[in-house]
Amino acid sequence: MAKPQLNASTVDDQQPFLSAVYGVPAEQPPFLLIPLRRTRLRTSCFTTCSCCLSTSLTLVSVFLISSALFVLWPSNPEIQLVRLNFDRIKVVTNPTPYLDISLDLEIQIRNRDFFSLDYSKIVSSIDYRGEKLGSVISSGGSVKARGVSYVQANLQLDGIKVIQDVFYLIQDLATGFLPFETITMIDGTVHVLFLDIPINGKIACSVSVNTKDQTIMNKDCYPA
Repeated sequence: MAKPQLNASTVDDQQPFLSAVYGVPAEQPPFLLIPLRRTRLRTSCFTTCSCCLSTSLTLVSVFLISSALFVLWPSNPEIQLVRLNFDRIKVVTNPTPYLDISLDLEIQIRNRDFFSLDYSKIVSSIDYRGEKLGSVISSGGSVKARGVSYVQANLQLDGIKVIQDVFYLIQDLATGFLPFETITMIDGTVHVLFLDIPINGKIACSVSVNTKDQTIMNKDCYPA
């Protein structure tokens, strides 16, 4: 009896099957598939959540620090002129125009900060139509945190010559009103921990004085 013969196509078609059954090595090496471990995914998620939490805490810390600096950072004191009285005004136009003025001031200093305020001096001056007539310097002091202090000053001007504005002076005397401007300035420091932060305040008041009875008719104060 004749034995059946296997042609080349038949052997090639059965080669993968034979290799799998009898352990014959195939032409291509086998691939090993490793399943993805869930622990790696959980670790990645945990790392991502930690990064998000750290970023959130950083942003919150920056916001809290910025808010604290905004609230606690020193600001300039608030100055008000609570009393302004002309005790004496004397005007002489001939032969040389000059003024004699006696002025009483009471200044209120309000410290709006959470730290004490030390000021070295307070300077109060008086101007007539932009020309400075004179000034007075008050001694320094301190204002406690969130506190209020009052300072009194007296300005005495005798024989102040008014040359540039003689025409306006004669005209103001004819109308019976003299326009003046008072300027009050304060220089000081606020103690914040180990720092001394310089601050200052300034207020100006425009006043109109009746030359007959030396009373103030109008007064307008504003921060300068």
